[in-house]
Amino acid sequence: MASRLRTLEDLGDLIGARVLLRAEFNVPMSAVGEVADDTRLRLTLPTIVALRERGARVLLVAHLGRPHDREPSLSLRPVATRLAQLLGQDVAFAPDLEHVVDGDIVLLENIRFEAGETDNDPVLAARLGELADVYVNDAFGSAHRANASTVGVADHVARSAAGLLFEREITMLQSVLRAPARPLVGVLGGAKVTDKIGVIERLLGLADTLLIGGGMSYPFLAAQGHGVGDSLCDAEGVAIARRLLEDTGGRLRLPVDLVVADHFAVGAQSRVVDADGIEAGWMGMDIGPQTRAAYADVIERAGTVFWNGPVGAYELEPFAAGTRAIAEAMGRSDATTVVGGGDLVGALQRFGLADRMTHICTGGGASLEFIEGRILPAHAALVD
Repeated sequence: MASRLRTLEDLGDLIGARVLLRAEFNVPMSAVGEVADDTRLRLTLPTIVALRERGARVLLVAHLGRPHDREPSLSLRPVATRLAQLLGQDVAFAPDLEHVVDGDIVLLENIRFEAGETDNDPVLAARLGELADVYVNDAFGSAHRANASTVGVADHVARSAAGLLFEREITMLQSVLRAPARPLVGVLGGAKVTDKIGVIERLLGLADTLLIGGGMSYPFLAAQGHGVGDSLCDAEGVAIARRLLEDTGGRLRLPVDLVVADHFAVGAQSRVVDADGIEAGWMGMDIGPQTRAAYADVIERAGTVFWNGPVGAYELEPFAAGTRAIAEAMGRSDATTVVGGGDLVGALQRFGLADRMTHICTGGGASLEFIEGRILPAHAALVD
């Protein structure tokens, strides 16, 4: 029997119950200590509202950064302030586990300030469980981490389930893996082949076409015997690419032209070259115009598209055209378009195309591991 994710609908009566809601509030902060981007807060609002409508009192638990101690710059107190503004009601703040007030909505201080969180310490998990009657996880971005607040605490409450955001993340990723609308197209970019071996192998077995760009394309080109100049490329990556190229059935496509530059900077000298030979002293920075057009054509004909990783150095405007072209093609397509989080979230927001995607995952690492076929510990804790 297939596993089934428990959802809010499985929780039953929540009137008067205290729900520990694990949220993903690892947000960027401004220089003056305010929330610089509240996207992740807004994404969790529907789950908070749904729990409140069911009569629950909500204790929010989240992390911010990777603190080595109780670092003031990584306090969640500014998050409580912004969250109260978004909800239009008070959000109480608990400075530690010993001072959790009994309010309608309470935010606990950065859970990573507590020893044992990242080690899934059973003592900390039990302490968290004592604070609640029900556990709900809406932090998909941390689903691949076995922490006390994402996994261990579920063993210390009578009822547990996924929040609305977590549920949608799983549903959309499963739509890529289970009977997707065809053709299924994968678009993979980013820095290194070695970081995405499992994902490439999985998509080669599932997708009709796999489009490769970004830094990870250069080991493939080198494996074909082409010069890659000073592009990001190492011997390990070339060996892996050579193995992957042995049996792709023509499904894996590489750039046919590239934008290269003499150094990594906005003012660098650049030009377009064929992908079969980058001269020494030059480095690949983006896919070229022919590749952009060819990849866009494949995407616009797709039934489902999964995209992870930029196909060029999009953060430098002269080399953003490739990533923008992929985004625009996905925006024009009638396909189900799923973006695997990570750097692409910022890129899509910068291009003004985020709302044109069917779904943007909130966790890059978690989405990749799910696509690869790995078990996400926090997901496993919420399935029957």
